[in-house]
Amino acid sequence: ATVIINLLSAIPYIGTSLVEWIWGGFSVDKATLTRFFAFHFILPFIVAALAGVHLLFLHETGSNNPSGLNSDTDKIPFHPYYT
Repeated sequence: ATVIINLLSAIPYIGTSLVEWIWGGFSVDKATLTRFFAFHFILPFIVAALAGVHLLFLHETGSNNPSGLNSDTDKIPFHPYYT
C-alpha cells in the first residue's frame, strides 16, 4: 500500500499533501490502517449500490438499438413453449 500511495506524490503541487492526507500523518500508522480497513469494508456496498442503480436505469430506459432493426421477428415466447 505504501508504494502505490507514494505514486500519488508524483502529482505536481498537491502530491505530497495528498499522500499525507491519505496516510493521516507522515507515515503509515494506526490511522492509515483504520482508514483502509473502513474503505475495504464499505467499497463492496458502494459497488453493489452502483450496480443496482445501473440496472434500474437500464430497466427504465431499455437497451440501445443503434441500427433500428426490429429484433423481435424471429423470437418465440419462452413461457408457453418451454415451461
